[in-house]
Amino acid sequence: MSKPKPSIKIMDRQTTSRRNFLQTTAGGLVVSAALTSPDTQAAESSEGIRVANPLGGDVLRTQAELSPNAQTLLEQQRAIPVVGKTDVLVCGGGPAGIAAALAAARAGATVQLIEVAGCLGGVWTAGLLTKILDSENKSGIMAELLHRFATQGSAVANQTHGTVYDPEIAKLILEEVCLEAGVKIRLHTRLVGAVTDSNRRVVAVLTESKSGRETWLADRFVDCSGDGDLAAHAGCRFDLGVGKDCECQPMSMMALLTGIDADDVRPYIRETESAAKRLLLKLMEDHGLSPSYRAPTLRHLHSDIFSIMTNHEYGVSAFDANAISMATIRARREVHELVNGLRRIGGPWKNVAVVATAEQIGVREGRRIRGRYKITASDLANGLKHQESVCTARFPIDVHALDAHGNKEINTAFKRGGHQPYDIPYPALVAEDVDGLLLAGRCISGDFIAHSSYRVTGNSVPMGEAAGLAAAVSIQKHLMPHELTWSQIRS
Repeated sequence: MSKPKPSIKIMDRQTTSRRNFLQTTAGGLVVSAALTSPDTQAAESSEGIRVANPLGGDVLRTQAELSPNAQTLLEQQRAIPVVGKTDVLVCGGGPAGIAAALAAARAGATVQLIEVAGCLGGVWTAGLLTKILDSENKSGIMAELLHRFATQGSAVANQTHGTVYDPEIAKLILEEVCLEAGVKIRLHTRLVGAVTDSNRRVVAVLTESKSGRETWLADRFVDCSGDGDLAAHAGCRFDLGVGKDCECQPMSMMALLTGIDADDVRPYIRETESAAKRLLLKLMEDHGLSPSYRAPTLRHLHSDIFSIMTNHEYGVSAFDANAISMATIRARREVHELVNGLRRIGGPWKNVAVVATAEQIGVREGRRIRGRYKITASDLANGLKHQESVCTARFPIDVHALDAHGNKEINTAFKRGGHQPYDIPYPALVAEDVDGLLLAGRCISGDFIAHSSYRVTGNSVPMGEAAGLAAAVSIQKHLMPHELTWSQIRS
């Protein structure tokens, strides 16, 4: 278990107070910040230096002091504007976050959705996933989105009932449904801190963007960041990976291709040939190509546009920007090298070319936040039936190799135990260490093996829908999310 980061604490919550002091830690840097109302911000300008702004007006340059050995920087107090106040704030606009925002808004709550990328959809769009797994037999928002992906998408999307989709169409649809529901969307904005009060309740988050550092207030929060960033900033305990070295599943870079005809390469297309992965790997190896992902996957999206996954990046921490940067660079290079190799084969591949690589490398595994129920491998083996089930997961245990040598011992051990459909309980979506915080997506509470099943996006959407509804209902009932049962929330 990793140590939680100390949370930010509001020292004075009186709304009539001139300043409420906060304190946070982030990577060892201690920051004192001040929240002020708009009419007092000018009086606080002595905490920084006003400099000319070429766009008009002026900006506040924060004063700071470097330590003698330049290992740390001490940042002085500064005023952080409060830019939003809603009933519910959702951190992360991926599949879980979209569903959480929609469910909360449709239940009557005002909702702010914050996303670091320049589009909604997360791994669906910025990650170019192009395939939604474990979405069968799902109702509610998952069924609604699949219907729109199918009817507004290509013939392939229609034939697959929306499970194979065009990322650009998905971007547009996700924006439309959120705006229709009244969700406030902020893109290009990264969460950098969380605020808790003396009762361990989350009351605000801090972000950074082109608009600078900002504060967002809400009555309830939903962490759909994938990596559990909001929960970690709030001081929640979490688990990571497996074993003493916290080994995590590899990351993968997706890409879009063009220049090939679906009829000419049909044996290699995943949705039309059960042996497609094996045949594509053999084709590559027969021509001297060795993809790091040993089950390369080609999908036809529409016309002559395809998606491909051929890459594994091993041993990369989801919280190490340098490591992720280098993994992204390596992965992009590998994608281009493999596509160039396919082109040299000639025949139906002679004109194949990369249209785009994903803006965001696909991260399979980050923090698993401690919730009020922990889903385990035993739950999967026994086919857990829980009275507070928010959805049923059917996707099998899918532990991608932890290194280039594979992880047959893990897969063999747990496949031997079997796997049955199992319930995802509402308490697994409720943070244990703070109040007012719900979880959805792959950061919910579970062990390493269970996570390898429930992490797929067909499960993230109903989790998000449940968390968003719970957030809105808990406000209406004047109770914390952990004080409610799922039957009370649904009714």
